[in-house]
Amino acid sequence: MSVIYIYVLDTLADWEIGHVISELNSGRFFKRGANQVSLKYVACSKQSITTMGGLTIVPDCEIDDIVMNETSILLLPGADTWNDSKHTAIIEKAKQLLNIGATVCAICGATTALAKAGILDNRPHTSNGAGFLDMFVPEYCGKSYYKDCLSIADENLITAGCTGALLWTKQILERMNVFEKDALDAWYNYFRTGEPQYFFKLMQEVNQ
Repeated sequence: MSVIYIYVLDTLADWEIGHVISELNSGRFFKRGANQVSLKYVACSKQSITTMGGLTIVPDCEIDDIVMNETSILLLPGADTWNDSKHTAIIEKAKQLLNIGATVCAICGATTALAKAGILDNRPHTSNGAGFLDMFVPEYCGKSYYKDCLSIADENLITAGCTGALLWTKQILERMNVFEKDALDAWYNYFRTGEPQYFFKLMQEVNQ
């Protein structure tokens, strides 16, 4: 079983994790024989947090409870509060997870925290556009590795900008290998374009 840890913090950008937590929690389009997954909301304490949309989330566990193995997956959503020093602990945990081969996925404001910790200094990555990381992280040294795209997967590190949540989700699902390839492509194209042909393709693939 793969455990997916979703780090939650005040002002969390709800929409950025909407697709990925919905598909992983429901498993509605998983292929036959896919590994089971367990979602856990993790924070620096057990106190509830309030998202940007006003939702209240009560964490399931704290940072020290994260199981350190290569099948663990850590999702770091965007938020306006990443510059708070209390989040340093989860970024240190992210470093450790990357070093043992586990997967770390960061989007939007979370990429600034990775940049500040030097995690993006020598790995292909993206964020909210060229110059964004320089603006918010003066010590950022990874400019030569920055890719101007919605989302990018560099082995076990997946980063995205605030408008790349859909592609970010696709790359996470691909990394986890829980969808058949054709089903994942149909899923992505349907939500990307709204064209009904992709919906029917998806239904065909998951009902084979």
